[in-house]
This record gives sequence, C-alpha cells and structure tokens, in this order.
Amino acid sequence: MSTTTQVTELGRRVRERLAERHPGVLFGDLRTLPGGHSGLTYSLTAGEVSYVVKAVPPGQRPVGRNDMLRQARVLRALAGSAVPVPSVVAVDEDEPAWFAMEFVDGEAIEPVLDEHRLDPGLCRTRMLALSGALRDLHRTPTTLTSEPLDPAGELERWSRTMRAVPTALRPGGEDVVTALAARVPDTTPPTLTHGDFRLGNVLCQGERPAAVVDWEIWAYGDPRIDLAWFLLFADHRNFPRLGQAVPGLPTEEELLTAYLDGRPEPPDLDWFRALARAKMAAIMGHNLRRHREGRHDDPDQERLPPTIAAMIRSARDILARRL
Repeated sequence: MSTTTQVTELGRRVRERLAERHPGVLFGDLRTLPGGHSGLTYSLTAGEVSYVVKAVPPGQRPVGRNDMLRQARVLRALAGSAVPVPSVVAVDEDEPAWFAMEFVDGEAIEPVLDEHRLDPGLCRTRMLALSGALRDLHRTPTTLTSEPLDPAGELERWSRTMRAVPTALRPGGEDVVTALAARVPDTTPPTLTHGDFRLGNVLCQGERPAAVVDWEIWAYGDPRIDLAWFLLFADHRNFPRLGQAVPGLPTEEELLTAYLDGRPEPPDLDWFRALARAKMAAIMGHNLRRHREGRHDDPDQERLPPTIAAMIRSARDILARRL
C-alpha cells in the first residue's frame, strides 16, 4: 500500500469517528504537522474546529515513541487536573492505532535555543509559570504505571548512549559516567513525569502555559529527573554556539524556588543536574555521530561539539562540588 493510500485510509477512519461529534459538517483532509518526533502527526478540520491526530506509522510496532495509545492514556489521566493538556476526543486501537485531540493554538518556543522575537520579560514570566506547572504535574495523583524511571535506570540508559559515541566526540564523558555511577542516590516516592519538560514542549498563550505536549516518554518515576532537565534550559551558557542570551531569564535557583513553593529542596539534586548534562551530551553526541556516518545528513550538527564538551565539563564540576 502506498503512503498516499495509507494516509487516505487513516483520514477516512478519523473522519468516520469524528463525524459522531460533528454530524453533517464538512471535514478537511489530513495535513502533516511539522516538528513531531513521534509517530505521524496531522491536523484536521471539522468545519471551524481543528484537531491534531497522532498515528502509529504503518508497518511499525506501537512501542516507545510510536505508542500512541500510551500517549492518549496519560493525556486522559491529566484531563481536569491543574496541568494544562489538550483534550483527547477519540482513540482507535485498531492497527495502525491513532488518537485525536483538540488543537491548542499557542507558541512553543525555547527562549535560549530557538530563534524568536519574544519580549525577554514574557520569556521570564512563562518560564516561572512553567515551574508551577511542573510542580502541579509532580503533585497530580494517578493510577497510571509505567516502566520504572529511577536514578540507576536513567544512568544506565544514558551511559549506554554515551558509550556508543566515539570517544573523540565526548571528551571526559567516561569520567562523568563513572563518577555518577559511584554515588547513585536513593529513589524518592514516584510521581508522573513528562520526560522532556521545557518551554519548547509547551504551547503558551500570552503569559500562561496553555497545553503541555509531546508526552511520548512520560513515566511514573523520580520527579528529580524532570526537574533537573527543566533547569538545564535556564542558561544559554550551557549551550555554546547554540544558545542565545535572554536578558532577565530566571536563573536555575529562581526556577527551583518557584518549583519548590516553600518546600525543602529534594535531596541529591546536584546529582540529577549532572545527569541531565550527561544525558544532553549523549543525545547530541549520538546525533552528531549519525550525521558524520551519513545516516542522517544534517550539517547543523557540526555546531554541537562545543556544547557537548561544555555539558560534560559542567557535569564534572557539579559532581566535584558534591565531594
């Protein structure tokens, strides 16, 4: 079956299901939404109403980032909570599985990494507001479960990724991995976690977050993993040759204070801040390796080496302060 035929068939299934909500309304065709990194992502109109449709790519297994039903479950679990998420309106478990959710208009801009003309004060307000959204997520009760997301498991996962990168592309990476492994902290009570929580994965309307999106790697696990990752994006100096200074953007300390809301700082947070940097170095090293091996041609990846080195160096310095 050709790709065009597959999309046509998916569109038929989606329109047939959504017609129950919009009887007699004229539907548009599925249109690919750019920027998605999991499954297939489309927009669809039903009269004046717009939806986003996420589907498992034909011929691929519905696992990991392609598990659309898993993404729909967490969105439905968060419906009505303090965490803003799009409303899921339809789920189809037949292969290839898909779900449809409301289209939320807004801007998903990472201030220190994306090109933008946003007012710096607005960036600051949004980031501080997002600290509260992350706190709300970690406080949300749930019956959902997942594969454990604990410090040891996270370190093992990203150590494998780091070690798959040629040594020359990750100077000092092995030392950081070894130092992290030497003092893995105890786990804390698990919570819902997003997995890639940052402004680039949040649709904002004005000053407020309107919808947290991209839930493909959510888990029920240690909230410090989410928190340390979010803090990493506060400072453009973490991203040499990639980041841009945004005057007045909150510091890591300010974001942490907003997140804690008067509670004590969680134990061993510096370990997780170092892990977040090792994770970023491993991800960037993996992407750069794929480019240089010709597996994914993207000359922009050649800008990554200074940031990879800076992430590893910063992780090493953070761990040294804990001794």
